[in-house]
Amino acid sequence: MPQQSYYTYIMASSSRVLYIGVTNNLERRVAQHKEETIKGFTTISRCHRLVWYERYSWIGQAIAREKELKGWLRARKVVLIQEQNRTWVDLSEEWSTQIKPCSKSNKKRILPSAGLRSG
Repeated sequence: MPQQSYYTYIMASSSRVLYIGVTNNLERRVAQHKEETIKGFTTISRCHRLVWYERYSWIGQAIAREKELKGWLRARKVVLIQEQNRTWVDLSEEWSTQIKPCSKSNKKRILPSAGLRSG
């Protein structure tokens, strides 16, 4: 049986509004943000780009990291992102099937099937 993974991640809008979250399925969660299937801050702010993530073996570690990052000033979060993703590209574009942001003309989405890199 494969070991469960948990992720702390940062989504960004095109104007670099940030959202920090935790999930046990990064592909699904990124798709939900892009498809705007769960209404809330990321829908309003249009945070559709995965700009940073880390993988953990224990949910407690992922939650602790999320809380830590949420306590940081924005400038420190920006440094963290730019250390690994200097140009703020959407890291989900590296997956075999791209997940694109929701648009009125394209409501159906296909989830990526490729594995994820460790963050």
